Amino acid sequence: MNTTDNQKLVVAISSRALFDLQESHRIFTERGVEAYYQYQIDHENEKLLPGVAFPRVEKLLKLNDIEPARERVEVILLSRNSADTGLRVFNSIQDYGLPITRAAFTSGNSPFRYVEPFGADVFLSSDPQDVSSTLAAGVAAATMLPGNERSSTINQDKLCIAFDGDAVVFSDEAEKVYKQKGLIEFAKHEVAAAKKPLPGGPFRNMLAALHRIQAEFPAAESPIRTAIVTARAAPAHERVIRTLRAWNIRIDEAVFLGGLEKGEFLKTFGADIFFDDQEGHCDSARQHVPTGHVPHGVANN
Repeated sequence: MNTTDNQKLVVAISSRALFDLQESHRIFTERGVEAYYQYQIDHENEKLLPGVAFPRVEKLLKLNDIEPARERVEVILLSRNSADTGLRVFNSIQDYGLPITRAAFTSGNSPFRYVEPFGADVFLSSDPQDVSSTLAAGVAAATMLPGNERSSTINQDKLCIAFDGDAVVFSDEAEKVYKQKGLIEFAKHEVAAAKKPLPGGPFRNMLAALHRIQAEFPAAESPIRTAIVTARAAPAHERVIRTLRAWNIRIDEAVFLGGLEKGEFLKTFGADIFFDDQEGHCDSARQHVPTGHVPHGVANN
C-alpha cells in the first residue's frame, strides 16, 4: 500500500507489460542471456512498440494533466533487465514522453521485492510468478493478459476501471462457502451476513486510492469511473452494497450477473482494464477489454 502520499495512486509496472518485448524475450529464451544482452544494446535507440498495458498507463498519467501542480498518479518501472539492457526501455519511455522517472532494474531477479519500498498500490506484470509473489506480500497485483487487439473502450474522456468482487476487492470468504457448499448455501450465508461487511481483498487499497481521487470532483465531472462486475445476484447483492458503504467507497456502477459471462457487460461499461481472480471470467473479458488476472483466493488454489 502506498504510504508515501496517501492521496496519490502509485502503479508499478513491468517492462514487458508496458512495452512489446516479445522478440527480445524470444532471443533470451532461445539463445540465452548474452545474446539478449547484445541484442538490447544493438537496438537501444530503436523505440519499442507499446505493450498490453501501455494505453492504460498513458490514460492514468493523463490524470496529472488536469492540474499540473497536483500529482495524482505515479507510475514506476520494475524490470528484470540490467541497467545496461534496460537503457532501451528508458529511451522508449522518453521517446513516448511518458513522465516515468523511478525504476528498479534487477538483472534477472524478481523485481516484486521493490513494490513495497516504492509504496505501490498495485503491480501490473506479464510474469505470473512475480504477480503471485506480490499478492502473497499483501499488495494488489495482476497478470496482464493478451487479448483482442481490436477491442476499444467507449469512454475516451474518462479512465474506466472495473473489478470483480470476491477475492479481488473483497476477501474470498464468501467464495469459499460457494466452492464448498454450492450456490443455495452461498445465498443463505450471504443473506444471513448481509449487514456484516466483507473483509477486504487485495484490491481494496487500489479502489480506495481511486475513490480519493474521485472525491476531489463532483460525481458527474470525475475523470475516473469505477465498477464492480460480479457473478453474484440477488439476494447476495446486499452484502456487497453494504460493505462498500461501510468502507465509505463510491462505486459508479455495479453489475450483478448471476453467472452470465462478463465480456459483453465490460465492453458496455467501456472498461480500460478489468481485474478478476477466475481464469474463465478473464477469458471472456479479454475478448472485449484489457484484462488482468489476479491469482488469489480459493479459485486459484
